[in-house]
Amino acid sequence: MSVTILAIESSCDETSCAVMHDEILLSNIIAGQDVHQQYGGVIPELASRAHQQNIVPVVATALKQAGVERKNISAIAFTEGPGLIGALLVGSSFAKGLSLALNIPLIAVNHMQAHVLAHFIGEPRPQFPFLCLTVSGGHTQIVLVKDFLQMEVIGETYDDAAGEAFDKSAKLLGLPYPGGPMIDKLAREGNAERFKFPEPKVDGYDFSFSGLKTSILYFLRDEKRKNENFANENLNDICASIQSRIVSILLHKLERAASDLKINHIAIAGGVSANSFLRNQLVEYGKKNNWKTFIPKFEYCTDNAAMIAMGGHYKFLRGEFENQSVIPKARLPITAHL
Repeated sequence: MSVTILAIESSCDETSCAVMHDEILLSNIIAGQDVHQQYGGVIPELASRAHQQNIVPVVATALKQAGVERKNISAIAFTEGPGLIGALLVGSSFAKGLSLALNIPLIAVNHMQAHVLAHFIGEPRPQFPFLCLTVSGGHTQIVLVKDFLQMEVIGETYDDAAGEAFDKSAKLLGLPYPGGPMIDKLAREGNAERFKFPEPKVDGYDFSFSGLKTSILYFLRDEKRKNENFANENLNDICASIQSRIVSILLHKLERAASDLKINHIAIAGGVSANSFLRNQLVEYGKKNNWKTFIPKFEYCTDNAAMIAMGGHYKFLRGEFENQSVIPKARLPITAHL
């Protein structure tokens, strides 16, 4: 069966559309939103307005680049959740309207499942079962992936996500939004052993980053009392030390889960998987533990419609379609719609 999926992603502050034909990605267009930089974080109302402005030209560009006409689309896939509800409503409403107009199936895709499925956009592909560490601004999870649409969260954060830990630490240092990529950049010139931050003791495979954030806050407060310019004078080393601790927290838990479950196909996904230190450390942990590691291309790390198309493809093959009553959900567990 030949399948052509048009996919729409609008969960946060990227408006994206992709076209996929039989697992081959033909286009993946992403429009970002610079309007949030001045506020130091994503403003939900501004995000939804920007999606309204971007979605028509983004979809048109994706179809043109793919060389696909609307009449040849098999189904429309969209992000059902989790995400910002106003942003999700823009994408889901457009998808529902286009599905109705073209009289073709509508497919709702879980955003977090889609991050995992980004690993199947081209080779190499992990073998089932595998573990995927999904890390983003809103989520930090260890996912046991049993099949394309059968996933189980075996560990997750109690509080802040890893991406939040990066961004909030950057804010404490006076760095611009988004702070995670800036910490990554500055850390490359720093000494990760210079400053020591605590690793929280959390049972099982779960995470906690709020205590780390608090320790960084107090550390900077105390040092600035001694030297007002401490942060600026030691910025690279501070960034490297913070980054090293966040990554070690993530990989220590992943290593434990892989050992306990005796799984050696290990992947990372989500926006934080673009972090260069995390990517390099995963490779090193892989060598030490005899893992086969899978790291997504940079363009599939952050929010994008290609991963939504991948989820839509597998759901199409299983006939998992939605009707016009489907609504987006700000919170949606990864096990939903299996």
